Amino acid sequence: MKFYADLHLHSHFSRATSANLDLEHLWLWAQLKGIRVIGTADFTHPGWMKELKEKLKPAEEGLFTLKEEYTKEVKRGLPPSCKAEVRFMLTSEISNIYKRHEKVRKVHNIVFAPHFQAAEQIRSKLDAIGNLSADGRPILGLDSRDLLEIALESDPLSYLIPAHIWTPWFSMLGSKGGFDSVEECFGDLTEHIFALETGLSSDPPMNWRLGQLDDYVLVSNGDAHSPQKLGREATIFDTELSYPAMYKALSDPDNNKGLLGTVEFFPEEGKYHYDGHRVCQIRLSPEQTMANKGLCPACGKPVTVGVMARVQELADQRQGRKPPRWRPYCNLIPLPEIIAEAEETGPNSKTVNTLFFQMLHKLGHEMFILSDAPIDTIQKAGNALIAEGVRRVRAGEVSIAAGYDGEFGTISLFTSAERKARAIHQDQLTLF
Repeated sequence: MKFYADLHLHSHFSRATSANLDLEHLWLWAQLKGIRVIGTADFTHPGWMKELKEKLKPAEEGLFTLKEEYTKEVKRGLPPSCKAEVRFMLTSEISNIYKRHEKVRKVHNIVFAPHFQAAEQIRSKLDAIGNLSADGRPILGLDSRDLLEIALESDPLSYLIPAHIWTPWFSMLGSKGGFDSVEECFGDLTEHIFALETGLSSDPPMNWRLGQLDDYVLVSNGDAHSPQKLGREATIFDTELSYPAMYKALSDPDNNKGLLGTVEFFPEEGKYHYDGHRVCQIRLSPEQTMANKGLCPACGKPVTVGVMARVQELADQRQGRKPPRWRPYCNLIPLPEIIAEAEETGPNSKTVNTLFFQMLHKLGHEMFILSDAPIDTIQKAGNALIAEGVRRVRAGEVSIAAGYDGEFGTISLFTSAERKARAIHQDQLTLF
């Protein structure tokens, strides 16, 4: 069966996250977004682990479902058109900050466990290394290679995926605290790494430019800090609904059917796509950064080198080539952002929220609307400009001022002339 999975997110125990990041709201928003399997996140945190054990019950092998008594309060906000089964997988992101080869490394990794016993074993070993109660995503002075070893020792099906591998400050290949290769990061255990997470600021073609990544499949996840951000990136599976089946789809190089591909941001929208200096509001392409010798033209301080420049630094393959384990992908923009563009308002406004739920009630979950719903039915459920926005996103007809140094990119779907024409048309309809 085909389904979407978003396995990298956070709980309300992580810093700078929504208070609504509990299992109940994750269960609700997974259905609104069209996500079948979501990560629990943060299983290393003792408070969150207590909630997981209290509120979840076993479903298919290695997966869990929310007990019915915890769904009663939130399911009143669930349109019948979006109702679906949701499964949870035990996952947790770790921030590894350590010194290797006389350089401080800052790498985020996602750990996966097939059952609570394995998760508890991982927690126990990490608890002896650092404070797991301070943050849902703990900061540990632990080498990434050693974290992988701890995961592998907990169960044969436990695994690790390096998170958002290009992010400058906290990733395996990041410009500020990373390495130049997977092997340099994981050493003698590199063979146990089989998947890499693209992150919001890169997409598959950027990763395909590195021959050293040919042996890995690419996955995408939303890295949600609020339930509403679920599914902004996702991985598409076509397997039975179970942890072992999903594991096999990722890890077996001869399995060409279980992993269908990924849903991606337009990488320009990510916070670190281009180089730049946020304080001075300076955005630079890699070529401009080179021309300025890596310095901000406004203040003269070093700029944050983004993902595009870092990819170009390590790339050894031509643009457009596809490696042996490549999978299809599509770039999407979240529906609330498209509605906000059409209505010329903020994505968190009441207008956007009203239209968003109106469309869900009429058509179904967000992923269906963005990917598969006929454009004419989108127009009937929303309006002509929203429908045209979805069509343009599907066609890649999007203008984005690239994100840089922690600032998301700015999307433009419509020109001022198109907005003016729409306003005139609406005035004419009102007069008629």
